[in-house]
Amino acid sequence: MNILKEFKVNDTCSYLDNKNQTTHYKVIDDCSTVFCQELVERGYRRFGKMYFRPICGDCNECQSIKIDVENFNFSSSQKRVLKKASNIKSYIQRPSLTKTHLELFEKYHLYMRDKKGWNHSPSSAQTYYSSFVDGHHDFGYEVLYYYEDKLIGVDLIDVLDDGVSSIYFYYDPEYSRYSLGRLSLYNQILFAKKSKKKWIYLGYYVKECPSLSYKSHYTPYLTLKDRPELNEDASWL
Repeated sequence: MNILKEFKVNDTCSYLDNKNQTTHYKVIDDCSTVFCQELVERGYRRFGKMYFRPICGDCNECQSIKIDVENFNFSSSQKRVLKKASNIKSYIQRPSLTKTHLELFEKYHLYMRDKKGWNHSPSSAQTYYSSFVDGHHDFGYEVLYYYEDKLIGVDLIDVLDDGVSSIYFYYDPEYSRYSLGRLSLYNQILFAKKSKKKWIYLGYYVKECPSLSYKSHYTPYLTLKDRPELNEDASWL
């Protein structure tokens, strides 16, 4: 393992209006599963070789959250989502990059731009590779969702020693009737239960951010206390 560089970036907040944010980045080559686990437990997220977490001095709205898999019970409505999607097939493999991936990624983000006002700029093969394929090592996977022979969803995850870390999910909006975002999370939970993993690491919960506030619906869950360093124990409450 080799930490290539570390740096901090000050920018406008990605989640809340009229706020700035400070983000700490680590660029790591050949990261081990053990070290990735330690970082995720301390609130870091991974895109490619880049590990990052917010370290804003005057704000603590970004709460790292993880679902308690063992004590999670599917509700009737959640079971209906799984049942409705019984004709959708999924396959897990190492992250890859194809023309179909890029076309679906672009289609999803154009849809989110129009629906939710997301900022959008076309993604290149290099950008996609750097964010979702590079740096997966022994722990990174993608779950491909197919309707018949058509790719309709891609779920990027890390499978760690004690849980699954959700990285990113995108899908074909033409198949929204299958609640694909929820379906992908439910399948992560089912996979974790089957694999005897304790947690689903869901990234950041921000109460006032509609794109992230939904995470509190998946109970029971724990949130990370403070911002522990690597030489400090991580306390989840």
